[in-house]
Amino acid sequence: MTTSAARDIEAVARVSAVPNILQVVTEATGMRFAVIARVTATSWTACAVRDELGLGLRIGDVLDVGWTLCSRVQAEREPIIIEQATNEPQYCRHPALLHFRLESYIAMPIILKSGEIFGTLCAMDIKPAELRETKIVGMMKLFTELLAAQLEAEDVHAQSAAALAEARVTAELREQFIAVLGHDLRNPLSSIAMGAQLLSRHVLADVPRMTVERIGKSARRIELLVNAMLDLARGRLAGGMTLETSRVPDLEAPVRHLIDEITSSHPNRSVRLSVEGNGQVVCDRQRIEQLVSNLVTNAIDHSDGKEPVDVVIRLLPDKLSLTVHNSGTPIRADVLPRLFHPFYRGSEGEPQKGLGLGLFIVSEIARAHGGSVRADSSAREGTTFTVTLPREPRDVSCVA
Repeated sequence: MTTSAARDIEAVARVSAVPNILQVVTEATGMRFAVIARVTATSWTACAVRDELGLGLRIGDVLDVGWTLCSRVQAEREPIIIEQATNEPQYCRHPALLHFRLESYIAMPIILKSGEIFGTLCAMDIKPAELRETKIVGMMKLFTELLAAQLEAEDVHAQSAAALAEARVTAELREQFIAVLGHDLRNPLSSIAMGAQLLSRHVLADVPRMTVERIGKSARRIELLVNAMLDLARGRLAGGMTLETSRVPDLEAPVRHLIDEITSSHPNRSVRLSVEGNGQVVCDRQRIEQLVSNLVTNAIDHSDGKEPVDVVIRLLPDKLSLTVHNSGTPIRADVLPRLFHPFYRGSEGEPQKGLGLGLFIVSEIARAHGGSVRADSSAREGTTFTVTLPREPRDVSCVA
């Protein structure tokens, strides 16, 4: 028996009404054998059997579908009704009827909502039977519709159970993944970076100092990538990014310091910061700095360098608006909807830095604060990213 046939038998067995259906079919028709069969293009498999006739067919028995009458039921999607085979030239020499010495036979297709034929509900006997009565045909049709509905419901239930089991496995893998990133990789990298920093203070020769500095920069670069992957894991896999919010009385100072750090690494680029309004903001300061850093770095990487990158913070009565603008080649309209997807790295065929997680992390930080981010781009106006955040979180109990 194949694996798929075993699954079909299990599916029919899970329908609790099957024994009663087969009993009612035999009693209503006067026929002593009833079966629910799975019918495919190549095989006929008995999935449920009521045998008072002693035909010898058991659950799991498989026949060549071409040898059975059910192949015709499947092909024509119509029932077959035979009251007395010896009086019907079309069927009197059929091999299945001759083999079991059958006189009466009825088979009704079990048609699923998808249009697929699962199989048939059949009844048969070695004696003639009156089967064309409306109540008999109607009963058989009703039972096949009930079976189709129940089989589909069981299939949905089985899929849900499988999805739940898969979700549990995914959750376990997620926790292992986050643990590896957060401890097994990040901690050694931090040690390497700190060691390189200490060595740089004591190495006087130029060549060893340059080597130590390269080690430190490489370690910090890898640490940034690990942190980005952690943010992806927490944001996409763990149900959202968590925040450590506090009241920040002056957002300009940390943002200006951050921009100075970025421009020190890009001495040929200019970044201008302007702040409109004043007052405190309730936010996760480190996450906001990360958001600004990602947007400014993205603007520097994708602008032409002829014009400065402009960062504007507007402190409105109930919200904070942050815009980062750069000139240069505009973003295509078909690309804009995908900018904030993880691992999206812009134009195909062009070498890109990083993993393509920067803008995704920006959107996750904004979303975690109850805000949003959008991008607008045109050849005339350049490219502007706008982040809008509430100045007060919804749950003030989380504010330090």
